[in-house]
Amino acid sequence: MSAKPHILVVEDEPVTRAKLVAYLEGEGFEVSAATDARDMKTIVARAIPDVVLLDINLPDDKGLTLVRELRARSSVGIILVTARDDETDRIVGLEIGADDYVTKPFNMRELAVRVRNLQRRVAPLMAAERSASGQFVFAGWRLDCDARLLFSPAGDTVRLTRGEFDVLAALARNAGRALSRDQVHDLTRHDGEAVIDRTIDVLVGRLRRKIEVDPRQPCIIVTVHGVGYRLAAG
Repeated sequence: MSAKPHILVVEDEPVTRAKLVAYLEGEGFEVSAATDARDMKTIVARAIPDVVLLDINLPDDKGLTLVRELRARSSVGIILVTARDDETDRIVGLEIGADDYVTKPFNMRELAVRVRNLQRRVAPLMAAERSASGQFVFAGWRLDCDARLLFSPAGDTVRLTRGEFDVLAALARNAGRALSRDQVHDLTRHDGEAVIDRTIDVLVGRLRRKIEVDPRQPCIIVTVHGVGYRLAAG
């Protein structure tokens, strides 16, 4: 499990959906798939993805309605997938907040370039939104600092002690940066009381056992030799 941009494919046609998921995963993205609006809303409720690839014609809701809902809550990148005769829907979609569109049939390589360029463009906005809301997403995990809860990629709540949560929150707020043990110590201070320095390594070990696929070869909380620890961004 590694830090990758998260792409949500919303497509009711199974063959097209499977091809999109396989191709985008091959391009290095973390990909979730939804067959309809209900599935999409369930996935988005767990964690806002970086880019949504949205079929404009879904069986249980109109794609344009979903664009409005997504844009109302986030700066998430939105690419509409439309039929060639959907010119009016494409224009309206762009007017209400979609960032781009592709028409069926589309070139997979071109689509991947569009997805990557859009993800890079919205990345600073998404990072700022997640930080402001106290929500941090990394490798499919979601940390809610306001509720002091950690959710697994499957949406399950993972129990953390106070010390474990504080250390993970400190790393999440500085994702991608290497923090020394002294810095983690300072960032976990509560009313003059902080996690004891010598326990930080122990707490990191416990966290790894809870969130890493292989705690012996961690790829989420990474050791930076001679410095301390870094949480993989994304």
